[in-house]
Amino acid sequence: MPERLLEIRDVHVDAEGTPILRGVDLSVDAGEIHALMGPNGAGKSTLANAVMGHPGYHLNAGQILLADQDISSWPPDARARAGLFLAFQYPESISGVSVIQFLRQAMLARRGVEQLSVLEVRLELMEWMERLSMDPAFAERHLNEGFSGGERKRNEVLQMALLDPVVALLDETDSGLDIDALRVVARGVRTVRERRPSMGVVIVTHYVKLLEEIEPDRVHILIDGRIVESGGPELAAVIERDGYDAWRVAVR
Repeated sequence: MPERLLEIRDVHVDAEGTPILRGVDLSVDAGEIHALMGPNGAGKSTLANAVMGHPGYHLNAGQILLADQDISSWPPDARARAGLFLAFQYPESISGVSVIQFLRQAMLARRGVEQLSVLEVRLELMEWMERLSMDPAFAERHLNEGFSGGERKRNEVLQMALLDPVVALLDETDSGLDIDALRVVARGVRTVRERRPSMGVVIVTHYVKLLEEIEPDRVHILIDGRIVESGGPELAAVIERDGYDAWRVAVR
């Protein structure tokens, strides 16, 4: 029996009083990659943010369980410490805080320890940067300040590697990337998965191209706040060929 890492049960979510998710069920087992696809406005990013506990999204009904713990009422920082990770579609820049300073504080919180030497963090960081083919000078730059779109997304992958999440939510990690940058980011995700094979991954994406680089175990189609179809990786090819019209008609 596979280990259940994340379970979303009949989740209903609104933002500023507007219903967005209307009963979503989704389960992720250890080592699985799930892709969540759908047209603009379907609720894909809402689901990722609601699972992470973003205060702008209100859970009206349903449950969110992480490793069998009901985290539905937990604040975002508690969810992150428990092993949820969200790679943002548009990562914020933080002036005056270097990448290594940010990661040290995040690692302290995730590991639940009071002390973690700068040297220890630097050694682990350099090891991962080498695996991800990143310039070591990257560690001293201010977080996301002046970063290209590809650099911001690679920085999210670096954070994922060092924080060792139970489940990683990748919210449109491919957004705004050209094909070369997308391949670099996808290669980074694959590298982390090789070292963390039990990690569950949920990829929110519009584009099949990313799923050609990171093949999912399951693909889900979200339309009008509901998952209307689930299948294997072949479902992404059907979407690429035919679009979402058939499913749009089905939910009317």
